Order: sequence, then C-alpha cells, then structure tokens
Amino acid sequence: MTEGIDRNRVRWPAAWRLIRSIHPPIDLFEDIADPQDWEALASAESKTNPRIQAHIGKLDLVPPNRRVGGPGASYLMAPFVHVSTDRPGRFTDGSYGVYSAGNREDVAIREVAYHHGRAMANSGEEPGWTSQFRMLTNSVDLDLHDVRPHDLYHAPDDYRPSQALGRHLRDSGANGIVYRSVRCPSGECVAIFWPDLMTIPVQGDHFDYHWNGSRVDRIRNRRTNAIFTL
Repeated sequence: MTEGIDRNRVRWPAAWRLIRSIHPPIDLFEDIADPQDWEALASAESKTNPRIQAHIGKLDLVPPNRRVGGPGASYLMAPFVHVSTDRPGRFTDGSYGVYSAGNREDVAIREVAYHHGRAMANSGEEPGWTSQFRMLTNSVDLDLHDVRPHDLYHAPDDYRPSQALGRHLRDSGANGIVYRSVRCPSGECVAIFWPDLMTIPVQGDHFDYHWNGSRVDRIRNRRTNAIFTL
C-alpha cells in the first residue's frame, strides 16, 4: 500500500491547529501524575463523578508509554482520546485519533471552516456568528510519509483511500503523514499518529466563525476584531 510513497523529514517552525474554545483542560492530563497511573486515578474519580470517563475520553487508545502529561498536555491528548466514527477525518475513520495541523494560520482557519460548515448544515443551524475557536501552535520535526505528490489521497470528499492508508501506516508504526491542504490552495497539513511526537502547543488568538446558512463565510479574530472573508 505504501509503494511509491516516500518518507521525508518535515520541519515546520510553526504548526497551526484550531480547536473549539468550549473544551476545558482535562485535569488528569494537566496534573503531574504519572501517565501509567491514569486508569487507576480515573477509576477512583469516577466513583464520585460518574461523568469523569466521558470527560477524560478513551484512554486505552493511547498506550501509557505514548501519553503526554503536564501543563498544556490536554491539547495533545484530547484529539487521541475524544474520537468517534461520527467524526471521521481524511486519515482516520474516527476509531482512532490524529493530531492535525497546517503549515500556516490560514490553512488551519480554512480547513476548520469547511468542516464546521458541514456540521452547521447537517444540524440545520440558523445563520449567525456561531462557535468560537482557539488557535494552537507548536512545531514539527519528524520523518513523515509524504503523499503530497499523490492525488488519490486528496479527493475533496472521498476519504476511503486516505483512511485505508492512515490505518495501515499507524498499525505499522509510522509517525504520520504530510499532505496538501485540500481546503487552502498552496497550504500543507500533517496528520500525526501519537501525542508524544509533538511538543506542547501554545495557545494563540481566538476566532469566531460566521455561518450564513449555507457555508462559513467570515471569521473574526477576537483579539484584533479583524474579519477574514472566505
């Protein structure tokens, strides 16, 4: 399946990721506790707070030796433990997580605008300013499988070939994939398979997304009030 796909070193001083602002930090990941002990701690806490398991997510998807703890670790762990087949991605069917990021801020903004617009359409939301997102930045310095030359994995809406590749590479121990952004021409994205491969992200600006009834057409930077038109 990987015939013709090179593995290249990808070095980005800044990798940009946009997530929903409503998600609070996950205390278990932010505390100093050893990741090896997380299941035991979660089990103990769930006896007094039955909703703790939903808050923490599916810990078993990340082996203890690949977990990340400490301040800011929620940003890395969340996409790997809060997964659903109702929310598949280009390189995952939703049964496991990936950390997705773009090589520029506008790449992250446009990628999220597309997927947020689909969610708004599916739920029949009324037009207006909707969800708020926060920008995260860290760096990438990894050997990744490079599918940028292969159109098969960049179809706008058919994720079946790319999901099959993602599953195969993850199962074979690969770090992740670098690919062309489908939603932002000239942009690039990465899909990283394990949280311990990334540095802790730093939080940046917050953004509001405007839904016009058929698509996301504007984004507002809450710090500067600048409006980005799509």
